[in-house]
Amino acid sequence: MNELFRAIPATDLCLDALTEADPELETAPRALLRELVATFWDDRRKDIRAGRCREAALLRLDAQLPALLAHARAGLRPRLRPVLNATGVVVHTNLGRSVLAREARQAVALAAGGYCNLELNLNTGGRGSRYELVEELICRLSGAEAALVVNNNAAAVLLMLDGFCKGGEVIVSRGELVEIGGSFRIPEVMEKSGAQLREVGATNRTHLRDYAAAINENTRALLRVHTSNYRIVGFHAAVSLPELAALARERDLPLFEDLGSGSFMDFSSCGLPNEPTVPSVLAGGADLVTFSGDKVLGGPQAGIIAGRREMVDALKRNPLTRALRCDKLCLAALEATLRLYLDPEQARQRIPTLRRICLRPEELNRRARALAARLRKALGQACAVSVRPDVSRVGGGAFPQYDLPTSLVCLKPARISATALKNALLDTDPPLLGRLEDDHFCLDPRTLESNEYPPLLRALQTALQAADTPHAP
Repeated sequence: MNELFRAIPATDLCLDALTEADPELETAPRALLRELVATFWDDRRKDIRAGRCREAALLRLDAQLPALLAHARAGLRPRLRPVLNATGVVVHTNLGRSVLAREARQAVALAAGGYCNLELNLNTGGRGSRYELVEELICRLSGAEAALVVNNNAAAVLLMLDGFCKGGEVIVSRGELVEIGGSFRIPEVMEKSGAQLREVGATNRTHLRDYAAAINENTRALLRVHTSNYRIVGFHAAVSLPELAALARERDLPLFEDLGSGSFMDFSSCGLPNEPTVPSVLAGGADLVTFSGDKVLGGPQAGIIAGRREMVDALKRNPLTRALRCDKLCLAALEATLRLYLDPEQARQRIPTLRRICLRPEELNRRARALAARLRKALGQACAVSVRPDVSRVGGGAFPQYDLPTSLVCLKPARISATALKNALLDTDPPLLGRLEDDHFCLDPRTLESNEYPPLLRALQTALQAADTPHAP
């Protein structure tokens, strides 16, 4: 055993061999590379102690260099990495939600590459406001008098209730108290504002009289929460926005709406129901509306508050606003995204989220068949490839229970299971995510671009080979 331990090469020799084999490793932090070399040989020492390695020749640097090189490259990969999304879920929370438009990506790169006028008024040379960078665009698109951007929609709701309802009651329908991703519940977020929720109605039916009966001297506002991530069907009743707005005006109370996955676009032409838009909610009587930037809007993570000027101005002065503010990269991406909405057809074509939601079934079938032909040629006998009709989802808590027709490319590996293929694809570079359907690993072209086909093919070839290769003990 001591002879085997002595056969392990010196760290400096390994470092020199790595950088000679791959000159790009020269730019890696030397301390990190040295640490990766150490962990690699620590694993070999464990093999020696466990009796899994009995020959000194197997520990020579030339014998271990390919494995050492793979270990170093894997260890140097960033934790946040690109992923190929073939799930068909357009706004995929686990994969970063909306993909930014090219114009938004360029704006982020420009803002990140040097200094910028984040809080500089270029007319006076004095201190400016970051909120003014996008406020005019939001107001123009929504019809609001003023607007404010914070770091996500939960923060927007928290700020709104902290600003106007702290120490008082907020009346909300019991059927609208939703749970969002990561087990966070909207009531818990709201209560952190210091406001007390007054639930009215039943889970499936709430009437105007329920709101009216609950109003008392402690009531600070009426709140609607748009249930964008679920639907109550069957014996169901809810109060319309104009009705609730009229009650709020009659009792001299503000009406707030948490629109959640808010949008400026009507998706009915894409076969989806006509969900309320930000302009329609404000026109319907809401004093303030909050919504997300990175869901069906198609921009960066942000929470947007729009509505009456005196209320938005009061929120800008709230000390909590500084804790919840977003940075220059978010504002750059949001401004570029909102500019595209000035031309609705341009927005539909150039914002990836909108484009993918609105893809026609016949176009998706054409894409699926073209991708299937490439896969048959590249994978040969390793995988049976077929195409079948199925459905995609918008995702991100938007349009629940509404399917988007698509065509799936279905793979049936010859020597491994579809589950084994799915797991192996998590370790490719880049990783590839798809769907398991009836013992097939399926790819939905709705969430793939043609320039992603070459890395997709390489990922499949790598995964099939790795999953089918027995590993030495």
